[in-house]
Amino acid sequence: MPKITVLPHADLAPEGVTLEVPVGISVCEALLKNGVEIEHACDMSCACTTCHCIVRKGSHSLNEVEECEDDLLDRAWGLEAQSRLSCQAIVAHEDLTIEIPKYTVNHAKENH
Repeated sequence: MPKITVLPHADLAPEGVTLEVPVGISVCEALLKNGVEIEHACDMSCACTTCHCIVRKGSHSLNEVEECEDDLLDRAWGLEAQSRLSCQAIVAHEDLTIEIPKYTVNHAKENH
């Protein structure tokens, strides 16, 4: 099984974490199933950017970015060349290293 290494994130994984995950699952689902509570305001329907992550290693093994994801990524805070919406990035057979940005754009959360 491939591994996802999550780099340290002050709130979600203070020490960082390495997860063993099945092939074919989205990075978002894998994180949530393993206790890394990444935001996913649109319930993983590719309608927001709250699950934005940066793939530091293994990005070439993920599925191609589709147009909907590409359009949304332009709105993500801290966008980089290796940015993905974790709900759209499907794990293949290679290990991944991801970074979850410090901030997200979550209009629902910001209004409270």
